[in-house]
This record gives sequence, structure tokens and C-alpha cells, in this order.
Amino acid sequence: MTRAGAGPVTSVRVVLPAHLKNLARVRGEVVVPVACPALTQRAVLDAVEERFPVLLGTIRDRHTGRRRAFIRFYACEQDLSNEPPDAPLPEAVAAAVAAGTEPFLVVGAMAGG
Repeated sequence: MTRAGAGPVTSVRVVLPAHLKNLARVRGEVVVPVACPALTQRAVLDAVEERFPVLLGTIRDRHTGRRRAFIRFYACEQDLSNEPPDAPLPEAVAAAVAAGTEPFLVVGAMAGG
């Protein structure tokens, strides 16, 4: 499957924290199509925000694109929160729907001690 001029499209499973699920009015994980020559955090988050515009600015700052302070990203048991947004995601994320393997996790972190 391809979009005009966008390259191949991969479906990615995304798990959102409860407060963002409520805001987006979804239950469980979501599946978003990601047009990607290379699957990256930026591509996945762009697809999530395109499908759920109400989430714009809740995961990343609208202007800088930086991750919000209490949001973390995980895939394949790896903390990807401090990785560059254009670094490739693990292959298991791209193959998630076909192989039923790994989702991309958006996690609401907690502060305190």
C-alpha cells in the first residue's frame, strides 16, 4: 500500500496512556498507517496526531516537536525517549501488525519519590 509520493505505508500499533486514550476517545491500542521510507518516532507520532488531531501538543510541543517532559517512548523493551526523533525504530515495530509483535508505547511518566 502506498500514498502518492509518500513511499510504502506500514501499519503500526500504538499504545497510549489512559489520559490520552480518554482525550482521543479510544479504547485499547490504536493502529495508524505510517508512510515511511524509514520508520521513525517522528513518523509514528505524526501519524497519531494526524489521525487524532485532539492529541496535537499533548505528546510533543507543537512548535519545537520535542517530547513533553512527562511522556516517555518505548518499543521492544527499550526506552527510546532520548533517541533522536528521526532515528529508525526497531524492525519489530514495523512488522507489528503482520507479525503480531511489538507496539510503539507512549507512556505517561510519574514524578515523585
